[in-house]
Order: sequence, then structure tokens, then C-alpha cells
Amino acid sequence: MLFQSQFYVLVFLPLVTMCYYAVANSERARHLVLIAASLVFYSWWDARFLPLLLGQIGSTWVLALWHERTGSPLVLRIGILLNLTSLATFKYLDFLVSLIQSASGLQLPRANVVLPIGISFFSFQLISYLVDRIRGEAPIYPLRVFALFVIVFPHLIAGPIVRHNELIPQLLLNPLREGIYQRLSAGFIVFTVGLVKKVLLADRLAAIVDPLFKKAQIHMLSFGEAWSAALGFSFQLLLDFSAYTEMAVGTALMFGLLLPENFVRPYLSSDIREFWRRWHISLSKFIRDYLYIPLGGNRHGPLRYGCATVIAMSMCGLWHGAGWTYVAWGVWHGSGLILHRGWQCVGHPLPKIIGWFVTMAFVIIGWVLFRSSDFGIAGAILSSLIGGNGYTGVLQGGLTLALSALVSLLMPSAHEMKDRFLLPYPVLAVGAAVLVVFCLLEVGKGAPINFIYFKF
Repeated sequence: MLFQSQFYVLVFLPLVTMCYYAVANSERARHLVLIAASLVFYSWWDARFLPLLLGQIGSTWVLALWHERTGSPLVLRIGILLNLTSLATFKYLDFLVSLIQSASGLQLPRANVVLPIGISFFSFQLISYLVDRIRGEAPIYPLRVFALFVIVFPHLIAGPIVRHNELIPQLLLNPLREGIYQRLSAGFIVFTVGLVKKVLLADRLAAIVDPLFKKAQIHMLSFGEAWSAALGFSFQLLLDFSAYTEMAVGTALMFGLLLPENFVRPYLSSDIREFWRRWHISLSKFIRDYLYIPLGGNRHGPLRYGCATVIAMSMCGLWHGAGWTYVAWGVWHGSGLILHRGWQCVGHPLPKIIGWFVTMAFVIIGWVLFRSSDFGIAGAILSSLIGGNGYTGVLQGGLTLALSALVSLLMPSAHEMKDRFLLPYPVLAVGAAVLVVFCLLEVGKGAPINFIYFKF
């Protein structure tokens, strides 16, 4: 079920909200409402994968309980292995087969397994819980609460990646507590902002970007086409994914829950380290806490730091997809972080404006690699960006690109909107309602377009 679909906005969300608040004073009842709604929400895509989701949740909880009774960390490591095996089987099996085929020369069959939606996100949440159990930082929760932490529908499909200690304490609070109307109204406005960004900007950018990257598979793009593709995808990815986050945060707020921040205007960053503090924050923190720091981080000299950074960012790239272009994108950003640290050691920081230009050029080059289906296409587009196919052509969708640039650079994050900019003005509510109606009419013109991160 898509957040921007007419059914979700007009039927599912209002119905679930009414049922939830009708039983809000009963912790068990409101949890069961959210669990039932989340199972329907997930099954809407493909009910065949519901046993997988429930199986991973159940086995993780049982192994954590077993550890509580026996004290053996082995059972927690088995749980981590099971979750990683599930993720690897569905997401990376054919990629691994292709590697074996390339190394051996044998012709091997492909499994062509359908990727369960959200598996990258809920697997990481379960793994983080088990690792925290090993570290002595996670208690045993009741199964109902633990399951709800994983499957609550606002963040189930594409995050943010939420940790147990961030969400479970909130699930125990009565949603009728003080501030209920502020949370409901703020949630509606934040959701509306995400809806507008998705329907009126990200989806229109997709109409520019997708044909250009498809054309690049056959013909070399002109200078104008290459910049349209590179800039368009850079804005599309941010607007599409941040829109999902805002719609998730807004929905959760309506149920009295606050999801973590995921994007804080990353295209204002003046260095690559700052970019990763602003971009996909929940994933960045996960990679930092569960991979980069255990590998040594920056505590054991420059060589260990460099290895930890490249490995962590390579895994970050591989998390996004089973392909060498994703790994290369991760290595590209890992190398950028190492160069940035080296430049810091020199002690001559760049002026902010120059640092911003360098950072954006670096990020855009990376996005071309990220979006391209192979290195040949990425190389051809990058060549066109610097005039390798001449300097002909103009930017396509200039107005859409300009509006997207302004929104990408200036639009406050979901938490900033909630905390600083949402004031109780009737005109704000009326304007949001008008925008919702307009977006729903736009969506009704054709099938809604999936969010980009649904395929990761």
C-alpha cells in the first residue's frame, strides 16, 4: 500500500486512526489495532512474504528469550546469522551465483527470487536488537510489543531504521496524553509536505530522469541531457526518499509516536562528512555503530581508519543493491571520507562556498554511478557531463529542476517543521487540506509511482 494512494489517505489511515483512538486507554487493544493494520498494510503488497516477516520476528524473539535463560551469547549470534541469511538469500543469491560463475566459468542457473519488500529495513532492526543484547544494552520485551516495534506500518517498508530503545518506550505511552491535538495536526501537516514532494516533484522528475538513463543504454547523451539526468536524479532521490520519511513521521505522529530524523537538508553540506550526517541518518548511524566502530573506527591509526571506512561504506553500497556499481558507489564515498579526513589534518579548510561546490560535484558523480545499471553507462554519462559528446542540448524540465533545487536546499526537515515552523494558524490547515485534495486528484490520473527505496 502506497502512502500517496487514494485508498491509504481516504480509507486506510482514517479508519485505523479512529479504531486506534477508540481503544486508546487500553494498551493491549491499541497495540492489537496497530499490529492488525500493519499486517494488512504489508500483505497489501504480497501476502506470500508475511510468514517470512513474522518468522524472522518470532525466531529473533525466541532466541533472545533463550539467551536470557541460558546466558549463552551463541544463540544471539545464531539469530544474527539467521537474519543475515534471510537477507542474503532474497537479495544477494543471484549476485553470489554470478560471482561463482565468473570465477569458475560454469553456467549456473539463477534463482530469480522476488525481493520481499522492506526486508533490508526490518532485518537491520532485528540485527541491531540482537547486537544490543550481546552488548547488554537491550532487555527482553513482551512479544506483542517487540513485534509491533518491528512491523508498525509507518516505518515498516522503507524506514527510518528504528532501534528498540527509540520506539518501544513510546509504544507504552497513552496516546491521549497531553499534546494529542498538536501531534495530530503536526502529523497531518508533515504528511502533507511529504505527499506534495512525492506527487508534484519527485514523480515529475522521474518522468525526466528515467527516459534519459534508458536512452543512455543505447546512445551517448548530449551535454544538456547528461546534466538533466544527473541533476534530476540527484533531486529525485532526495525528494522521493525524504518524502517517504516525512509521510512516515507524519503518520506515526498521528498515533502519538515520534520516528527519528532521516534527512536534514543534506545538499547544504560543505564537506562529505557533513553530508553523511545529514543524509539517510538512520542508516548512517547503523553503519557507524554496528560496523565502522567495531572495525576500529578512528581509534587505531590512519591505516585502520582507512580500512574501516572503506569496508563500512562498501557494505553501505551493497546494502542498497546486489551489484558492483553499488559497491563502487560505497567505495567512492569511503574514499571521499578518507580524503576529507586527510585534508583536515593539513589544516587548511576550504571556504564554505568552495567546499559546497566540491561536495555537490562529488555527490552528483556518485549518484550517476548509483543510478546507472553498469559502469559503461555511468562512464558515458560522466563523460557527457564534461563535454565528451560536445556542449549541445539544454536542460530538460528546467522549471521542475529549479523548484526541486529550491525545495531540496531550503525545505526544513520533518523534525524542524514539527518543532519550529508549525504554528496554529487556520490558513495553514486549510492550505494543507487543499494540497492534499490536489495531490490525490493528481494521483488519480494513473497508477501511483512506487518510492525509489522500495527496491532496496
